Amino acid sequence: MTYEIVIAGFGGQGVLSMGKTIAYSGMMEDKEVSWMPSYGPEQRGGTSNVTVIVSDEKVSSPVLNSYDIAITLNQPSLDKFAPRVKKNGILIYEPNGIHTITDRKDINIYEVDATEIANAMGNDKLFNMIILGGLLKLVPFVKYESVITGLKKSLPERHHKLIPLNEEAIKRGMEAIKLIHAAE
Repeated sequence: MTYEIVIAGFGGQGVLSMGKTIAYSGMMEDKEVSWMPSYGPEQRGGTSNVTVIVSDEKVSSPVLNSYDIAITLNQPSLDKFAPRVKKNGILIYEPNGIHTITDRKDINIYEVDATEIANAMGNDKLFNMIILGGLLKLVPFVKYESVITGLKKSLPERHHKLIPLNEEAIKRGMEAIKLIHAAE
């Protein structure tokens, strides 16, 4: 079992921390992991992406040209990474700010309206955990309990009081993910 994942969006959307949480979750289960961030000098508003590999086998290289799963949180990211999803792979996108979805018919396309859910929950910082919940519903490559442990490892201790809220966000994301197109 190997999952090669890219998560991409604007700075401030929690792209890197979502990737870090996935990596720590895999480590909690003694899986081989790789976490390779890429971002501009801006902290908020610039583009960022992270490649995460979770595997039962050694990871030979963190550099990938194609992905099993692409999570795209804005139009530039969708445009860049949708063509690089492997045949029968998964594309997850957040519809806020997306005006054109890929016309590929050979991949599975899912939507999670994390902006709406985060707004309803009253905390826009839950956005990335809602997306993560959607991913875990589709591909439970790590156990839910490992994700919570991964959150504890990746979040500074001063934010541990927010873990129950993050748990709720993950559950809401699991409920909210919807299939837009099944691979043909």
